[in-house]
Amino acid sequence: MKKNVLTAISGGQDSIYLIEILKKLRKHQKLQAYNLHIIYIYIDHQWRNDSKTNVKHIINYIKSINGNIHVYQDKYKILSESDSRIIRYHIIFQHALKNKCQLIVTAHNKTDKIETFLQNLLRGCGIEGATSLITHCISDTDLNIFRPLLNTTRNQIYWKCKRYNLPIWSDMTNYIYNIQRNRTRNELVPYLKKYFHNNLEKNIEYLLKSYYYDSEYIRQSVIKVYLNIIHNKYISINYQKLKKQNIALQFRTIQLFSFHNLRIQLDHKIVNHIVKTINNKLSIVNIDIKYKYLIFNFNRNWMYLKIQKY
Repeated sequence: MKKNVLTAISGGQDSIYLIEILKKLRKHQKLQAYNLHIIYIYIDHQWRNDSKTNVKHIINYIKSINGNIHVYQDKYKILSESDSRIIRYHIIFQHALKNKCQLIVTAHNKTDKIETFLQNLLRGCGIEGATSLITHCISDTDLNIFRPLLNTTRNQIYWKCKRYNLPIWSDMTNYIYNIQRNRTRNELVPYLKKYFHNNLEKNIEYLLKSYYYDSEYIRQSVIKVYLNIIHNKYISINYQKLKKQNIALQFRTIQLFSFHNLRIQLDHKIVNHIVKTINNKLSIVNIDIKYKYLIFNFNRNWMYLKIQKY
């Protein structure tokens, strides 16, 4: 049975090297039995003046290795890294589901992981956000995401491309400093290495490993707490039992409660409001906390999640 693998590429050196790796893996005797069908996907955000030429370059290269590629064009030309990332991942996941792909492969590397950590740190993210870029994970839609280059630095990939004479396309958008990642890569990281610690990448890598194990422990603890306090009939949790847990577990359990039932990620303010209400020393009798079209109703020992009627 054929197994579809969707590979997201950008046309840069990381993507070209990833294509080379997958090309060699398909020829490997042990993997031939899996009958892997690799599909490539490219999203053109039209940031560059030479974007059309770059698309042609990618298409021609994929054709030269007898590959199959799908190209999407973002007509809005949004010069925002966060908004473009949302659009990009939405397209990738929708394409994967439509084509019944079992696996999504991306070309994120070790240097990307360091840069992502620094950006998330500046945004004030929690431990989950700091460790979000890992080698393998499963999405909300039960798709496997694999990042095989996550332990390889950008510099190592560059020399691998040179060694195999791979056609690297120079991306001028890497020097647009309005894009936060470029400023992190070209200014912040060199500055920190020069004036604070030369082994910055290794230190952050060690920190991320430690954070990952901590995050996994917290995640498993939250799931245990959640399963112990959910109602067997209604969309509800026993907040009196939750109240006995650590504040960190309370926060994450409420987020899990909302996401598990309605696939909604609550923002920090509303979760904080709910936690304060739960830990209020005064008795809670039929109190409603409204958030967008949701109502968190406190009645006796239970917090019910309801949808507002308009």
